[in-house]
Amino acid sequence: MHDAILNPGTTLNLGVLAHIDAGKTSLTERLLLDNGAISELGSVDAGSTQTDTGEIERERGITIRSAVAPFAVRGGDGPQINLVDTPGHPDFIAEVERALSVLDGAVLVLSAVEGVQAQTRVLLRSLRRLRLPTLLFVNKIDRTGARSDSLLADIRARLTPDILALSAVRDAGTAAARTAVRTLEQPEFRMAAAEALAEHDDALLARLVAGELPPADDVRARLTRQCGAGLLHPVFFGSALTGEGIAALTDGITTLLRPQRTTPEAPAAAPRGTVFAVERTGAGEKVAYLRLFSGEVRERQRITYWQREPGGKQTEFSGRITGLDVVTAPVVSVPGVPGAPRAHGAAGGKPGRRLTAGSIGRVRGLPGIRVGDRVGAPGDRPEQYHFSPPSLETVVRAGGPGQEARLHAALLALADEDPLIRTRAAGGGATSVLLYGAVQQEVLAARLERDFGLEVVFEPVRPVYFERPAGRGEAVTEIDPHGANDFLATVGLRVEPAPRGAGVIFARETEWGVLPRAFHRAIEESALRTLQQGLYGWEVTDCTVTLTRTGYVAPLTVAAHFRQLTPLVLMRALKRAGSRVFEPCQTLEAEIPGDALNAVVGCLVPLGAEITGSTEAGPSWLVTAELPVRRVQEFQRALPGLTRGEGAVWSRPGQDRPVRGPVPNRPRTDGNPLNREEYMRFLADRSLADRSLADRGLDD
Repeated sequence: MHDAILNPGTTLNLGVLAHIDAGKTSLTERLLLDNGAISELGSVDAGSTQTDTGEIERERGITIRSAVAPFAVRGGDGPQINLVDTPGHPDFIAEVERALSVLDGAVLVLSAVEGVQAQTRVLLRSLRRLRLPTLLFVNKIDRTGARSDSLLADIRARLTPDILALSAVRDAGTAAARTAVRTLEQPEFRMAAAEALAEHDDALLARLVAGELPPADDVRARLTRQCGAGLLHPVFFGSALTGEGIAALTDGITTLLRPQRTTPEAPAAAPRGTVFAVERTGAGEKVAYLRLFSGEVRERQRITYWQREPGGKQTEFSGRITGLDVVTAPVVSVPGVPGAPRAHGAAGGKPGRRLTAGSIGRVRGLPGIRVGDRVGAPGDRPEQYHFSPPSLETVVRAGGPGQEARLHAALLALADEDPLIRTRAAGGGATSVLLYGAVQQEVLAARLERDFGLEVVFEPVRPVYFERPAGRGEAVTEIDPHGANDFLATVGLRVEPAPRGAGVIFARETEWGVLPRAFHRAIEESALRTLQQGLYGWEVTDCTVTLTRTGYVAPLTVAAHFRQLTPLVLMRALKRAGSRVFEPCQTLEAEIPGDALNAVVGCLVPLGAEITGSTEAGPSWLVTAELPVRRVQEFQRALPGLTRGEGAVWSRPGQDRPVRGPVPNRPRTDGNPLNREEYMRFLADRSLADRSLADRGLDD
């Protein structure tokens, strides 16, 4: 029903997203098969899919890490589509977060049987917030219980009213289910399409009110514009297993979506791109997946990339690309005839000397690069995350003696692939990591065993809290010629609140030239590290730390004096400012039978929930509430019993709030700079340990 927009030579980076088990990996397989990229359809149950290449993914039948699978539409006659298959399980939402930053468009998959599910709502809200062009694909129309018209009504009521079904279904819920494409040449459908478009088009609305039905080409152009702006979401029906409706979806991808994030001045522009995935080869070499937005990069080229630390500080690195594989669709010798599977895996590609804007490449030779790093100039503002960060913390201990160092190194390596797990030393050779849930913990344990040969023990998970300064506080320690100050350095610091979401801002009232640059760097790095444990042991955020005074004794002072003194001064300033402990919350939406309202509200209130609304919807009620993350699972377990199994609940990131009741403390692992004597003993013990290692030749 559309004239093609994407031409051969064009590359579109397309995300496939869904609630778990809606069939997105099966859809990816079908698109690859129908366009000649693979010779047979892989099976999730059999573990033979192209994108779930890891042993754990194949065993569990779920996607854990994002994978890129390229194909050329119609076997080479059309544009190249880089399919980015993302996890559906909520425990791996961070993978979806990273994929969103590199996409041109998305296909959100729903099951025709289960319909709108919790993760479906979270995903579409984020896609709409980004104004990312999104098509909806309703899968499994041939399964018993599949719906079409009633499901469209559910989508409008519970997901978004801004939809337009471009296909219809006959015999839904049977093996004979078939789809029919709806065309704008049909006056009835053209009117329905125009009315949907008029919700965001006042000029079109005026024409409809005047009784004018626009021509098909005019409606088609408006549909393309609104879809491209993320205002309207075309809906397609089909079955990934049988292939029904896939041709219409492919046509929608190539006519309604288009690359939007590539700057036209490439390759003259400076290279700019994002690393959205990291993997390791069998030999342990790090491979980074880079989406380039402008310019170009070549093999053997030295590039600059930036890493953003938890406090918001950006650090510049550089390195030389030793290997570059451009993700490229398989070459099909005869158009329309499926080619052989690629020997090197789902990411596809061939060794290439040049990666151009709009494309994805597998880059080698940058051992320090991490997921989320930016190639080119640094970002001018902090990352905007669209999903909540991990809200659970656990401590990992090695199962055998003498394996603590190996465990810590292994977790650091895994943190390159998923920076949100945020490793930190937890004392006694253990390491703390952040998690989304139990499935992620199980996968982490399996990877540590298979990839690193480590058996580990996890302590019970606990909620993650954080601190914010309650006021303003200052402290200073001067160089003391009489020896009262154990460090040959002067440090003065001020701590005060910063705007919500600002992270940690480090500022200076002293001039750069007063200290050598290495001393400035030592103070800032030490301050950011110290704020990972505030007055109650939780990470401090949304604060400004200002360096107010400095001094040193040349040539006796070294950077270590500033690095070791800064925690004492900073924590003294924070203690004078005070801090409050906050906890993350989830916004819940519970759809319940009318007679269960009192029971559900009576359950939520003792859990610490704030009821934000209750709306009657026919025989049901929709209750919204803000509930601490640590109590969400309790409510989810209780809901079926309160509603005879008829209740449904959805959640999304909510606002944090101050902890009510006793303030939780987390054990310190930094020597406790709140207590000078304890901290000095900690430094002395660490110095003795370092010297012992050096004497035994183990300091490396």
